[in-house]
Amino acid sequence: MNTFEFSNEIRFVIALALGFLVGLERESTKIEKKKFVLGGVRTFPIISLLGFSCAWLYKVGVVYFLPVGLLSIAILSGLFYYTKTKEGRFGFTSEVTALLTFTVGALTLLADVWIALSLGIINALLLSEKAQLESYVERLNKVEYLATLRFLIVTIIIFPVLPNQDYTQFRLNPQNIWKIVVMVSSIGFVGYFLIKKFGSKVGMRLSGIMGGIVSSTAVTISAGRTAKQYPDKALFSLQSSILASSVMYLRILIIIWVINFSFIQELWWRLIALSVIGMMLTTGLGNKENKEEHSDFSGIHNPFELKPALIFAVLFVLLSVLTNFLRTYAGNFGLLVLSFIIGMTDIDPYVISIVNNSTELSPILYQSIIFAMMSNTLMKGTYFYSLSATTRKETLLRFLSWAVLHIPIMLV
Repeated sequence: MNTFEFSNEIRFVIALALGFLVGLERESTKIEKKKFVLGGVRTFPIISLLGFSCAWLYKVGVVYFLPVGLLSIAILSGLFYYTKTKEGRFGFTSEVTALLTFTVGALTLLADVWIALSLGIINALLLSEKAQLESYVERLNKVEYLATLRFLIVTIIIFPVLPNQDYTQFRLNPQNIWKIVVMVSSIGFVGYFLIKKFGSKVGMRLSGIMGGIVSSTAVTISAGRTAKQYPDKALFSLQSSILASSVMYLRILIIIWVINFSFIQELWWRLIALSVIGMMLTTGLGNKENKEEHSDFSGIHNPFELKPALIFAVLFVLLSVLTNFLRTYAGNFGLLVLSFIIGMTDIDPYVISIVNNSTELSPILYQSIIFAMMSNTLMKGTYFYSLSATTRKETLLRFLSWAVLHIPIMLV
C-alpha cells in the first residue's frame, strides 16, 4: 500500500516535468553535436502529455486512444529513423526514447507514480551519461564481464530451485543463504563500479572511501604497498587505508539493516561512532593532495566472481554452525574468542551469521560483533605497519587508539 496518494493534478505536473527533463537533454545534445535529433525541449513534454491524455481517456472508458497513441508515436519514430538512415545515421536512441516518454506519461496516471518517476529519471540519466558509459565500457575487462555474467546466470538458474526451508538445528536455509550472498556481492559491486569509473580520476582519499565499500583489507594492503614503494605518498596511503576501514562500519551497518532490522537499535550509533572516529583520525596526515596520486586497486576483485561468492557462502554456513555451537557449549567467552579470531580475516560472513540466526539481540551478540571489528582494525593496522616503514609511528598511534576505543563503545 502506498504511503503517499497523488492527485491527478500532481500526476499531470509530474508527467510534464519528466517529459521536459528528457526534452532538455535531447535539446542539449542537438546543440552540442550540431545535428538534428528527434524532438527537443518542446516535443518530448508534448509526447509525455499525449501519453497522459490517452491514459485519461482510457480511464474514462475511451480505451482505444491509448494503443492508437502508442502506435502513432511508433510510426512517427519509424519514419524519422528511415529518414536518418538515408543520411547514413543509424542511432535509434531518440526513437526509443519517444516511445518510452509516451509510456511514462501514461504510467504517471495509470500506475504507481514511483514507477513513472523511476523510468523517467533513469531514462534521462542514461541519455546524459552516454560518454561516461562508453568510457566505462572501454575500460571493462572482458574476463570481469564474463565473471559477472556467470554469477548472474547461476543466480537466475539456481536461486528459484533452492529449497526455501530451514535444515538442521542451525536453521540453514539454502535460498536465504544465496540471497545473502547476492546482497553482499551487490553492495561490493557498487564500490567496484565506482572504482572502475572514478578510480583514476580522484585522489587517494576518495579512492580509499570507494574501496572500503568492497574490501577495506584489500585497500589497506594495496595502500601499504604504495607507501612502501613511494615513501613520499605514505601519509596519503595511510589516510586511504583508515578511510576505507571507516567505510567498513557503514557497509556492515547497511548489511545488518537489510538482514535483521531489529539489531539496528543497539548497533547503529556504535557503528557510526566508530566510523566517525576513524575519519577523525585521518586529520593531520599530509596537506593538500595531488589528485594524480591514486591508490593501486590491483588487490580488489570483482565481487560478482563466482568462486569468491561460493567461498563466502561456505564460510557463512560454517560460521553459522560454529557460532551456534559455541553459544551452546562454550558460552560467551567462546563466542568472543571466535569473534577475535575471525576478525583477523573476513568479518562479513561472521557478522551476517550472527544477525541472520538470532531473533533477539543480547549484549553478548553485539559485543562479539564490535570485538570482531576491533580485531579486524588491529590486523589492518598490523598490515600497514609492516609494509610502510616511514609511517610506523603514525600507523601505530592511530590504529591502536582506534582499536582501544572499541572497548568502551562495546561495553556501554
